[in-house]
Amino acid sequence: MATAPGPTRWLFGDQLGPHFLGDPGSPGDDGEQPVVMIESRKVFTRRRFHRQKAHLILSAMRHRAAELGDRCTYLRTDTYGEGLAKLPKKALPLSVCSPTSRPAEDFVRSLDGSGDLPPVEVLPARGYATPREDFRRWADGSEQLRMEDFYRRARRAHDVLMDGAEPAGGTWNLDHENREPPPKGADDLGLPRPWMPEEDEIDEEVRADLDRWEADGDVSFVGRDGPRAFAASRAEALAALDDFARHRLPAFGPHEDAVLEGDEWMAHSMLSAPMNLGLLDPLECVDRAERAYRDGDAPLASVEGYVRQLIGWRDYIWHVYWYAGEGYTRRNELAAHEPLPQWFWDLDADAVEARCLSHALRGVRDRGWVHHIPRLMVLGNYALQRGWDPAELTAWFQRSFVDGYDWVMAANVVGMSQHADGGLMATKPYASGGAYINRMSDHCRGCRYKPTVRVGEDACPFTAGYWWFLDRNAARLEGNFRMKRALDGRHRLKDLDELVVQERERGSDAP
Repeated sequence: MATAPGPTRWLFGDQLGPHFLGDPGSPGDDGEQPVVMIESRKVFTRRRFHRQKAHLILSAMRHRAAELGDRCTYLRTDTYGEGLAKLPKKALPLSVCSPTSRPAEDFVRSLDGSGDLPPVEVLPARGYATPREDFRRWADGSEQLRMEDFYRRARRAHDVLMDGAEPAGGTWNLDHENREPPPKGADDLGLPRPWMPEEDEIDEEVRADLDRWEADGDVSFVGRDGPRAFAASRAEALAALDDFARHRLPAFGPHEDAVLEGDEWMAHSMLSAPMNLGLLDPLECVDRAERAYRDGDAPLASVEGYVRQLIGWRDYIWHVYWYAGEGYTRRNELAAHEPLPQWFWDLDADAVEARCLSHALRGVRDRGWVHHIPRLMVLGNYALQRGWDPAELTAWFQRSFVDGYDWVMAANVVGMSQHADGGLMATKPYASGGAYINRMSDHCRGCRYKPTVRVGEDACPFTAGYWWFLDRNAARLEGNFRMKRALDGRHRLKDLDELVVQERERGSDAP
């Protein structure tokens, strides 16, 4: 028997799945609860988002409203406050699942009925495998916030890839099997093209609205418009998940860190965007992946690697965002203060000759997406070497990627990519020279720069930049035992002084 509908549920644009409805502890949408959604134009006027990200968010919100039909009061206003003020009395009282960003959470918690806006009951966050209170208890009792420890704890708590008390296959982490370079001489992995959505009349309406807003001067975007490549509805998200589990998950593990210029998606799931919109719950994705392993349809290494990304890494960075406090995004332990250059803000891939960097920027420009290795080891690595401001870089990632949100990019950029938190997350900076890119991609064979050359016209900006980064930050990193060998190695470079002058002159110019 259906339960009586609770208070009207206010859904933010990243809370679009059925698990954001119903009472705490319920399985999700009971088909009766009334819903309010507010489309705030000011969200897009305050920041310069990627055009395809704006399209995806609005398309997903409007698709959800259409699915809910008469249950949903859908308001298009300048601000959330305007929308709340316009709510009819029949839509009250209101409840909301705790939002994913600190400013949004502060706003909903301020709605206590003492002002002109209606009060809102704030429920615990949903859409993550580990509750915030559980993470805090674990973190408060840990000497170091090791993701691997958190991941194993989550595996046990949710009985994921476990054979009794032991991990499936007898080992927790199969990352060593998932670091293969791309197949030699291959242009792609030879996989079927991933599932892609078909745009509909809602997408047509969104595109027309964005065109009008831009023409009126209300908003400005980066990146190019293009056919929507990511799921914007629950049905689409489930179709994409099933397609990945059947056709791409088996090949995901071995080459998850590899890059091929002719294969923009490789074996990646393309589910981060719909998952961060709340269309999928991470545990249902984990369950689908584990079923593929148990049925013999996907190898353990691929499934374990995917599971680790979801209930390990994804949950972990969500919790670090909240646990580390409001000042985390302003951390800058390496004193990196160089502003991001305009060619980077504008995603000007054609201004860049370094093939790996140009290719990564082109992917962001054309799709609002590249997978984690171009993000970390090309875009982030270059910014780290150049000493770009980590707060600016975080904002760039958040605005330029279709799956980018404040909580996603804070720990990924400040902690993982830029080592700006002083080692809270990572034990050493993720800096590397051209040799890594040469090993894990096919970029270097067609590049004007040579990954083995560090000084001169053919000097690889990543190889030279790596040594410049070490030399510039030697005093800050000398206490890190994992960096000792690299720091000592720079003293063996006879051309170090020449290299430093070269890279200072290059600065933030497009390489």
